Amino acid sequence: MLLALFAFMVGVFAWTLLEYLMHRFAFHGGSSKWPGAKVHRRHHTQSDYFVPWWQKAMVALAVIAILVPLLSLAVGMQAGIAGTLGVVAGYLLYEVVHRRAHTHPPRGRFGRWLRKHHFAHHFINPRMAQGVSTPVWDILFGTRLTVDRVPVPRRMAMCWLLDGNGEIKAAYTRDYELVGAAPRGQA
Repeated sequence: MLLALFAFMVGVFAWTLLEYLMHRFAFHGGSSKWPGAKVHRRHHTQSDYFVPWWQKAMVALAVIAILVPLLSLAVGMQAGIAGTLGVVAGYLLYEVVHRRAHTHPPRGRFGRWLRKHHFAHHFINPRMAQGVSTPVWDILFGTRLTVDRVPVPRRMAMCWLLDGNGEIKAAYTRDYELVGAAPRGQA
């Protein structure tokens, strides 16, 4: 039981490294023809776009089909299954956290940090701040991006960031600023 729990936790942690490596090298550093890079570019230009859930489920099933046999051979069936489930749990948690960063206001210090870090990646330098769910790999690999305020293009501003007048809510002016022309009819 302890081995399975340990393997699960290692799987969750391993996911954070996979997330970082895929984001940095496949989505931002690899060929722009790779399907993952294509949809990732769409997410950067249309920040409310996310790959449909069923495609993500297919990826998770493929990961399970590959990892369970490989890890089971390496560390035994129980630890192999637990480690695989940890990777998948990390992936699912990442998906929820990432979507919520785009669609919901921050709650607490971590939520505030995560959004500022992630939107600095989106709007300042997409080659930096590659980790969405943890800063660990950005710190270790030198891709951490620290900024005072994130310039958010008006056309891509997250709904939770703006008030009824289309301006940044007072609670977020310390971390964000709108850039770009106001829409026609709005002063």
